[in-house]
Amino acid sequence: MASAAAAVPEVALRSGSGNARPMPAIGMGTASSPLVPETTRDAVLAALEVGFRHFDTASLYGSERPLGEAVAEAVQRGLLAAREEVFITSKLWSMQCHPRLVLPSLLKSLRNMQLEYVDLYLIHMPISLKPGPTVFPAKREDAMPFDFEGVWREMEECHRLGLAKAIGVSNFTTKHLDKILAAATVPPAVNQVELNPVWQQRKLRACCAEKDIHVVAHSPLGGLKWSGSEGNAVLKSEVLAEIAKARGKSIAQVALRWIYEQGVSPIVKSFNKERLKQNVEIFDWELTKDDHIKIGQIPQKVVNTANGMFSPEGEFTSVDLSDMEFFEE
Repeated sequence: MASAAAAVPEVALRSGSGNARPMPAIGMGTASSPLVPETTRDAVLAALEVGFRHFDTASLYGSERPLGEAVAEAVQRGLLAAREEVFITSKLWSMQCHPRLVLPSLLKSLRNMQLEYVDLYLIHMPISLKPGPTVFPAKREDAMPFDFEGVWREMEECHRLGLAKAIGVSNFTTKHLDKILAAATVPPAVNQVELNPVWQQRKLRACCAEKDIHVVAHSPLGGLKWSGSEGNAVLKSEVLAEIAKARGKSIAQVALRWIYEQGVSPIVKSFNKERLKQNVEIFDWELTKDDHIKIGQIPQKVVNTANGMFSPEGEFTSVDLSDMEFFEE
């Protein structure tokens, strides 16, 4: 088991206090609909067995509790020597994107996971919603102006208290990053965004590289639309299929390897143990220069947009949709 885990490279994250541990270069996503806690817990344990040490959750997903239970069980069974062997990311949901709710939201997440800290805490989206029970899709009239300075100040407080070893953002464009950086004394260590061979995020990656913000890829295999219908542009790509056949790899492995070779860390979700094993086996081979040229020519298509978060009914009364949009050309 240890050799499988050791095969996964790690990425050093920028941290205001310098005490953030390196992040394993591939992570397992835990979002699923419908959520079945026992299935999630068992999948995390299976992922640990094949070498995953990075797990991504969020208050929105409802998967924090089964993830925490799996980590505790893994320590009890000896799969892990200690909690410190795993890197855990969670996220602040939009209804808690208000300065007074940031710390309480993280504390609730920690209680759910039975943890003293998370390794990385992210603002889930550059969207602020009226506080209240989670409704998804959100109501348009519940969208509020985002207090970037105030929310980030409280994220920094979570970091200062040691409750989040590193802090960052998710689904932020260059415009949103500029707003955070203007207010930050601890800059974001990570920006987690939709990124894969059919949505390559070249502009955003260049911006993050310049600002020393590590990019993490959600939806690395194409992801899901908010409606739940699959966005299969990655897995149905003829270009990736051709490369996969030539390399003796799966299409998923080619997509994940391409992401890794861009200096980006993928978060890939599968609850199938064999696919989990395949997903982590991307570090002992390389794509060719010709492969990169072909992948670079794939037509680009984004799956998720801010508009898809909201019900079509109603009106935005206090904010423009363009201010919240989290994709850019």
